[in-house]
Amino acid sequence: MTKRPLCFLCFLMVLGLGIMNFAGIPLLGGNPLPVTVQDWIEAHPGSVICGEVEQYENTEFSQSVYLKKTYLIYQSKKFSIENVRVFLKKEEDLKPGMKILVKGTLKRVEEPSNPGGFDSQHYYACRHIYYFMKNAVVRKKTESYSRYRQLLLHVKEKCRQILTAAAGEDAPLFCAMVLGDKQDLDPEMRMRYQLAGIVHILAISGLHISILGMGLYNLLKKIGLGIWSAGIFSLGVMLQYGIMTGGSISTMRAVTMFLIAMGARITGRIYDMMTALSVTAMMILLESPAYLLDSGFLLSFGCVLGIGVAAEKICALAGAEKKWTKALVSSMALQLVTLPVMLKFFGEVSLAGFFLNLLVLPSVGFVLTGGMAALLLGIFCIPAAKLAILPARGLLLFYEYLCSLAGKLRWSTWIGGEPEIWQILVYYVILITVLFIGQYVKIQIRKEKESSQRKERSGEQEKAVRWKLCTLRMAAGALLTAGILVLGFHPSGKLKVTCLDVGQGDGILVETPDNHHFLIDGGSSSQSDLGRYCLLPALKSQGISYLDGLFISHTDKDHISGAKELLEYMGNGLTTIRAGYLVLPSWAEKPEAWEELSDAAQKAGIKVVTGKKGDELHCGLVSFSILWPEKNATGKDVNEEAMVMELSFGEFQMLFTGDIGADTEKKLLASGNLTDVDCLKVGHHGSRYSTTEAFLEKIKPELAIISCSSTNTYGHPSPETVERLEAAGSQVEYTMKNGAITVETDGKKLKIYRFRKD
Repeated sequence: MTKRPLCFLCFLMVLGLGIMNFAGIPLLGGNPLPVTVQDWIEAHPGSVICGEVEQYENTEFSQSVYLKKTYLIYQSKKFSIENVRVFLKKEEDLKPGMKILVKGTLKRVEEPSNPGGFDSQHYYACRHIYYFMKNAVVRKKTESYSRYRQLLLHVKEKCRQILTAAAGEDAPLFCAMVLGDKQDLDPEMRMRYQLAGIVHILAISGLHISILGMGLYNLLKKIGLGIWSAGIFSLGVMLQYGIMTGGSISTMRAVTMFLIAMGARITGRIYDMMTALSVTAMMILLESPAYLLDSGFLLSFGCVLGIGVAAEKICALAGAEKKWTKALVSSMALQLVTLPVMLKFFGEVSLAGFFLNLLVLPSVGFVLTGGMAALLLGIFCIPAAKLAILPARGLLLFYEYLCSLAGKLRWSTWIGGEPEIWQILVYYVILITVLFIGQYVKIQIRKEKESSQRKERSGEQEKAVRWKLCTLRMAAGALLTAGILVLGFHPSGKLKVTCLDVGQGDGILVETPDNHHFLIDGGSSSQSDLGRYCLLPALKSQGISYLDGLFISHTDKDHISGAKELLEYMGNGLTTIRAGYLVLPSWAEKPEAWEELSDAAQKAGIKVVTGKKGDELHCGLVSFSILWPEKNATGKDVNEEAMVMELSFGEFQMLFTGDIGADTEKKLLASGNLTDVDCLKVGHHGSRYSTTEAFLEKIKPELAIISCSSTNTYGHPSPETVERLEAAGSQVEYTMKNGAITVETDGKKLKIYRFRKD
């Protein structure tokens, strides 16, 4: 550290920010605005704000505008609220640098409501955005704007058009890799790249900046420019390139380090990667401390640390001396450094990426060069651009084949789940210990080679040294194995039932004490792409790679939309999560949605079975009893003939009622199969036509969970239903208020966990 004082200063800065975060000082998250301003916005969401247009984009439903230097205007007074993302009702002709006056509804950026969910609140806090404005209307706008920033947008759009014309269906990939523009990138393609562990090539990173920046610098040198001229010109171009491509955290890190490297070359100074990395980190954290807990920041800087600090030491431990073995072990070292970050934010790590990156990374430069060549030629001749980009398109086809291959292999990813903070700390303590061992081994190997050349040691001495190194390597391997096991450790022994916040719908995850997993329904009528944004992240965060069963109560969209997506992802090789059985209600007349679910399951290799009254499933210490539908159910009324189940574990019982109404409740009462239960998943999202007094009097639930959206138009939950539940002595919990609700029990005692606090 004494040789690198800036590295030590960066370490102290990171440590200080971490301590302040644990102490509750809101530098890394939260809302830094004065409490009086927050309270006023909460009481008066309909507001007028004024700000400067930083950027804008057209979404599927509205035009989105990012404002900076934004002020809330109230009674001729201005209150600074930093940056705001505005969603306009209608498209406006806006340009960067314009100042606009907007009226709409201000709303705090929401925190995640489910395990594994994307933390949009922290993501936007890194960018100093704490509020969205919805249904906004522009009242006034200035004529003046930033001509320079508008020019950059124009250049980027022109480049996008050239790539679209030259690359055809591969254009979205080239736009992502060359321009940092992912708006047209197919979500499924992104999932394939992520599964294969090569999704990083679709973002502007150090590799891209190094290839483009150093390529430009060397080209200028070859045509006769001096070090100063070529260096300064390259610096200017790459700085503008970083701004034009969107300024993501990986881009900011890569461009800043390139600027430092080029500055060192111009001035004749020695470039030290670790010092440059530390300076870059401090600059970013000074501007926005919240980045310290951002996945992009941690992964981007973690990768450089893996290359600069860990790779050489891990190679020494592994005895990697050949070029290809060093490349493989270096890839492994990078993964070891970023492993806890990947698990914390994504719940899984690509094992295939260890090997696929060896094939992909050496050729990425050709893809980038092909894209840049197409851009330059496309200014004058599109056919020439098409020809120039053809070899790069061939490589992308090869990448797609590798991604498809990874999707077919169950071992291509490790779904380790989200670790706790203590697990991450223990892992890094172990990793640092291993790196110290690696450094010692590296020094001993060098000394041994020097001694061998001088013939200073006898055969016995050399044998003793080799045995010592072998022992150290085995110890390091054992430590690493223990560290990885600590990260993936998830204690069981209790039953967990989690009612996910799926908006207007149902999605219930059951985890048994003996490590079996079930999903009951999974759909929403208010949230799109539920499988990708809710169900998959929830499963991965809990370390669930296999579902023993997927129960579908009935086939309404708000119960099956996400489950259907999940089945399709399994069938198309977009996830390594698998399932054993799909259990559908036993109906004589099967609706189209029933058949679609069955087909999707069979394509994914999942066995389809039907459930009816009297059927039971025993899985270790837990059992499911199906109470409805009757054997002769037709399926014409999917709500009233929905599958009703009772879960039993020890002295604990929980009832899942789908969307049944009062008529089916009467039939269940008449059947005599209902018993006293501890927990009720309230039927039909709390509809007034369900959960009758007679029904509650029979089952007497201590806890009732209502799953619905706060913005639904059905009036769910009905005040009458809530009153009946409370009168029956039930504690009522709502996903719309507290996010996912988890019930945990050892078969006797019951605990309730709310994902979001009041």
